[in-house]
Amino acid sequence: MLTIPAVGWSPDTRALRILDQRLLPTQEVVRDLQRLPEIHDAIRTLAVRGAPAIGVAAAIGLAVALEQESDGAGDIARRLLPDYAAHLIAARPTAVNLAWAVERMVRCAALVTDDALLDRLRVEAEVIRQEDVAMCSAIGRHGLSLIPDGARVLTHCNAGALATAGIGTALAPVYTAHAAGRLVTVYADETRPLRQGARLTAWELSRAGINVTVLPDGAAASLLALQQIDLVIVGADRITANGDVANKVGTYGVALAAKAHGIPFYVAAPWSTIDPATPTGRDIIIEYRDRDELGELPPGVSAWNPAFDVTPRHLVTAYLTDRGLVSPPFTLSVS
Repeated sequence: MLTIPAVGWSPDTRALRILDQRLLPTQEVVRDLQRLPEIHDAIRTLAVRGAPAIGVAAAIGLAVALEQESDGAGDIARRLLPDYAAHLIAARPTAVNLAWAVERMVRCAALVTDDALLDRLRVEAEVIRQEDVAMCSAIGRHGLSLIPDGARVLTHCNAGALATAGIGTALAPVYTAHAAGRLVTVYADETRPLRQGARLTAWELSRAGINVTVLPDGAAASLLALQQIDLVIVGADRITANGDVANKVGTYGVALAAKAHGIPFYVAAPWSTIDPATPTGRDIIIEYRDRDELGELPPGVSAWNPAFDVTPRHLVTAYLTDRGLVSPPFTLSVS
């Protein structure tokens, strides 16, 4: 679907390759990254973004950065591994898939000798990438029943192919329905301040030939009130043990409006986004971004710029996962 995958290996497999999403939709620039600082910066500055995608990026990035810095010596790579892992995890604290992927790589390293370390980390990173592709396809299949012919879908931020190694999470059922010949219209919230909906969701859907309309974030409640939407599907960066959902800031307001107007509100995410170690949404560490992202402000004016908000579980109609649709009472477990 994307001629340039959002995240993966460079052709020679010696680097992490990303499509730089900071420059979309006006420029399609591919970057090959090998060093830890540039990989960390790409994740932190949203050159690569979306919870599943940054998990894949961290896994591949960890493997190639260790190989580059150690010059292929497994014993040196093992000494570097703890600091490299911690540095990558710190790049984005809210999205659970980042830490999940890095910690999985660390556990993998503990099971092999120094001689086998770098090769095994490469294999594990590729398995994580392949699992992400399969996860997206599974979410699309399980969500197909939610998207009848003529469906009108509202989404917030970008949880499509640009946010994963595959066809996305929230947009996976849309792509699957489109492939099945169903007419689907997507309304994409602009998603201030970085406009992931306007820049990214609209870009990838229009390229796929799917009808997409962008609206200001503040107009979503009015559109829902007009009964012009059949369902809302959003992604997630973390789902807590009790079912609360951290997603791009503005999601909570959409969920409240959907509830008020009787529109079903679905959260699409892989099972790896469920975090049993975090009891409720109140326990999530929310990432705060720089004031510069809000545009030019008067001198001396401060800014409150959270990257995410938390939607309480009682506003969620169901969770759409790679294991199927999870409905109330939302007993979530990673087992």
